[in-house]
Order: sequence, then C-alpha cells, then structure tokens
Amino acid sequence: GADVPYCIMKGTALAEGIGEVLTQIHPIPSCFILIAKPNVSVSTKKVFEQLEMERIKHHPDILGMLDALNANDLHKLAAKCENILERVTGPKVPDIAKIERIMKENGALCAIMSGSGPSVFGIFEDEKKAYEAKKEILRQKLSQRPFVTRPYNNGGLRNGR
Repeated sequence: GADVPYCIMKGTALAEGIGEVLTQIHPIPSCFILIAKPNVSVSTKKVFEQLEMERIKHHPDILGMLDALNANDLHKLAAKCENILERVTGPKVPDIAKIERIMKENGALCAIMSGSGPSVFGIFEDEKKAYEAKKEILRQKLSQRPFVTRPYNNGGLRNGR
C-alpha cells in the first residue's frame, strides 16, 4: 500500500510518515544490489504490532545516510544501514541472518533486512562478488529467486541477470 507512490516515483527518495511522504534525494552511488527473499512470508501488520518502540533507544542515522548520499560515499552509506524491524522478524526467520552472513562473507558492504522483511539486500562494489553470493544463497536453498540489480545514475533501478 503505502510504498506504491515510491515505486511510481522512481529514483532515490526519503520516505517519511508511513511511507507516503516522499522527498527526492541524491542518488545512491554506483554499486550492485543483491536481493534475496527467504522462502517464507511475514505479515507487515504483525511485525509492527510486535515492535515495542518504547524499548528502542537507538534509531538508524537517517541524517548520516543523507550526508553519505550527498557525498557520494558508498562506504559511509553502507556503514549507516540498519533496520529496527529486524528485531522482530529476525528471530522468527533465521534464514535472514544466514543470507546476511553469506552476503557479507562474499563482499557485501552491508546486508540487512528490507522493510518488515523477510527480504534481505546487500550492497556490493564488485559485481562478481554479488553473483558469488547469489550462487551460494541458491546452493543453500535459502531463496528461490535472488537477483542482482544496480542503480542507474539517476537513481532508478535496472534489473540485473
């Protein structure tokens, strides 16, 4: 629902509110992104119902991420990647951590769950390493259709192999 405007907008955007307030921002630096969905599904509604916001003291550094994008610094951006919803979904879906580990072992600058999960994405500088991680995820049968993509210079995504 709320992410449909983002998908139509294309490019890199800051999403606020419940995802409906979008602001175009500097595009992500050139890289390769591996996306893998574990062989299960989760209910976004249930994830948010189980999230105990009052217990969360540390939040992702959004301003730091924006600074990294503005500086065109992929390493700085990757160092800021985190997802508080992984606290809820991660323990219920152990394959999330397995996929993240494979991505990092194969050169991902960061690997985290996307949104409420269970999909995981990894950011790679090296295309070959992204495909090696994809091959290992498939070998371990952790995802049926992982795929590699890369951003266009304007921030829009192009499907990979």
